[in-house]
Amino acid sequence: MHRLFKRDQIFTIPNLLSLVRLLMIPMIIWLYCEKEDYVAAAVMIVLSGLTDIADGIIARKFHLVSDLGKILDPVADKLTQAALIICLITKFDWMLWLFLLFAIKEITMGISGLLVIRKKDVVNSSQWFGKLATVVLYAVMFILFLFPNTPAETANLMILICAAVLLLAFTKYLRFHISLLRNKED
Repeated sequence: MHRLFKRDQIFTIPNLLSLVRLLMIPMIIWLYCEKEDYVAAAVMIVLSGLTDIADGIIARKFHLVSDLGKILDPVADKLTQAALIICLITKFDWMLWLFLLFAIKEITMGISGLLVIRKKDVVNSSQWFGKLATVVLYAVMFILFLFPNTPAETANLMILICAAVLLLAFTKYLRFHISLLRNKED
């Protein structure tokens, strides 16, 4: 764990971009819930997504991948996603069920991920199924932010698609973490 806090691994552009994403969360909530400026809130979601993509590209291209970044990036993702879902609960009833599934998935994944870090002293990067869940969730949230008067049937279908992809990622990550914990080789 001491590797997480080396100065040259903390103050990197990718980590700073993750921090920017964290700072965007209150702005998105304020624009959507308080100002009801749905277009501006949707634009902020796009900017947040672009900084997420940029931090990954920069980290890999310039060899700035760090264990702290492997933790900070998904934390910024998950907090942003939770905030988006919570905002949308105000307009779409089924979003509450998606939030509960999301919370159960993320709490379970957080605990199992911490166990892997503690037992194996390794921080794993995200897997394809996690990235798929992120893309689908962001796409659905963006559409529902931009079009707050989406008919309930259409919104519910998109929410069900999100739930299915979240369940896929949840089961695949859980199996991945369990296999890492069972593996005796270091």
